[in-house]
Amino acid sequence: MTDNGCGTATDPPVTDASNDPLLTDEQVLDAISGTPVSEEEGHLADSERTIGLFGSREPTFAEQYHLTRKGRLHRLREIFAIARQFDIFHGLTPVKMRLMFEALGPTFVKVGQTLSMRSEILPQEFCDELAKLRADADPMPYETVLDTIAREYGRPVDQIFASIDRTPLGSASLAQVHRARLVTGEDVAVKVQRPGVRETMAQDIDIMRSISRRATKYIKSAQIIDLNGVIEELWDSFQSETNFLIEARNLVDFREFAKDYKYMDCPKPYITLCTEHIVVMDYVEGISVSHPDQLVEAGYSLNEIGTKLVDNYAAQVLDEGFFHADPHPGNIIIHDGKIVMIDLGMTGRLSARTRSILQDIIFAVGKQDSPALAEAFLRFAGPSDTAEVNYPGLLSDLDAIVQDFGTVSLQDLDIGAFVTALIQLSRKHHVELPGIVTTVARGLVTLEGVLDEFLPDTDMIAIITAHIASTRGLRSAAKEEMKTLGIEGQKALHGTLGALAEARTAARMLTRGQLKANVEMVGSEEPIRQLSYMVDRLTMALIVVGLFVGSSIVYYAGMKPVIFGIPVIGFMGYVVAFLLSVWIVIDIFRKNRPKKRS
Repeated sequence: MTDNGCGTATDPPVTDASNDPLLTDEQVLDAISGTPVSEEEGHLADSERTIGLFGSREPTFAEQYHLTRKGRLHRLREIFAIARQFDIFHGLTPVKMRLMFEALGPTFVKVGQTLSMRSEILPQEFCDELAKLRADADPMPYETVLDTIAREYGRPVDQIFASIDRTPLGSASLAQVHRARLVTGEDVAVKVQRPGVRETMAQDIDIMRSISRRATKYIKSAQIIDLNGVIEELWDSFQSETNFLIEARNLVDFREFAKDYKYMDCPKPYITLCTEHIVVMDYVEGISVSHPDQLVEAGYSLNEIGTKLVDNYAAQVLDEGFFHADPHPGNIIIHDGKIVMIDLGMTGRLSARTRSILQDIIFAVGKQDSPALAEAFLRFAGPSDTAEVNYPGLLSDLDAIVQDFGTVSLQDLDIGAFVTALIQLSRKHHVELPGIVTTVARGLVTLEGVLDEFLPDTDMIAIITAHIASTRGLRSAAKEEMKTLGIEGQKALHGTLGALAEARTAARMLTRGQLKANVEMVGSEEPIRQLSYMVDRLTMALIVVGLFVGSSIVYYAGMKPVIFGIPVIGFMGYVVAFLLSVWIVIDIFRKNRPKKRS
């Protein structure tokens, strides 16, 4: 079985007999697809969007990515064929799961990479193995690369490139990179997206959504709900990674950030030649950090490289809030005394608030301060979530984390295990961490793996802690505080102006008799309910008294007919009054009994 890198396997269709139960084509579609795609769907391009008297018609997900019933069936057969090859029905080992995800193509490679950070879904040994996933794939044919470039630019390749090397520099499941020379003479690297890869990913996501929708009908589990979140997180990531214009913008932004660091750089993009499916950037020839022996021979210090790499990554995450989200060895090369980060398709952006919380968490662990850690941790939760948090239980669990991780030396701290423990804790106490935190964690774990394997003398946590301490000096703190005050002041000014405008409108409505007020007494529901009970009982008591008095008047009036010497109307009044009295006594006794027990 081979994989063409787009998740399309060449295995024969699943039609042979075996011990495992086989599904027919219709059974597979009925079992997995809640909303079958018709053969006519999938042919409405963005340029064919319609507009009419009743508004425009947006294309559906199936139409946008050309998904058809036939295509879904074909993909399902491929998935089942690969799953059967790895004997999924009899259980998977961590290694077999990793290999199966690689065989299934780019979508499942991303699934595995995401699940590697979700130990609340998979056992830790599976997460550790899935962390080894790389998106390497068999190379695209050279002719396919040329055809894709010509189709994307709408003109012959030789009008743009003087030459393109036949042998790719790298071949991943999403794209392939070739060295080339522009007709203007620049030495460049050309990243070409594999044809149909976005449609393949969309098809896989559509299948996953269908499975998840059906599963939630029968399995009411938080794990399934979390899987829904994983699927949507994957699709958001796919959309960003398959739009190469975003990567081109990331290269521009990272070069702007790196201007303040003489030892840091990234390739320069040629924006006019970048499209949604092609990125053209400077070709940078250097030594990968995965070859430490070559670095030493070239006169570089591994310790200096590791220290600067970690310190700069801390600056990316905690100072700039814009960071490389996939710092694996293939994306870090040393060229002309600089650390060059390549392949910025995966990046993350952090708000100032999130950066501040992450700094507080790291400091709290270093000081073994559980209350400070809890306070920082709860800042991720909204006001409604915080009210539901069991603070004593959270503090107890954080004590255990501090006990496990705060007492070891910084050099021995397993940041992957620490982040995993925090994520598990957030699930347990229903504190929803922002998705970007998982991205940061994945980046830190990846970088930690690079250091452990190739730059082992680098103390990652000590460098990050020292970086935080140095950036929290008085001048830096004052600068940050002034920036925060400026932002908050601007918000307050706009809020005040908005309030004045609303007050003017309210005053105008008041003078015209058009102002109405809706008043809600927060926390008054129970007293009002109790007052309602009292009024109801008082009303019933008045009715009883009225019945007794009225029946007595009828009795002394001597009206006929009579029963037991009492006029019938008076007798009925006495009976009803008696029954209501008994009911009131029983109701009072029943309502007060729980209070006496408590």
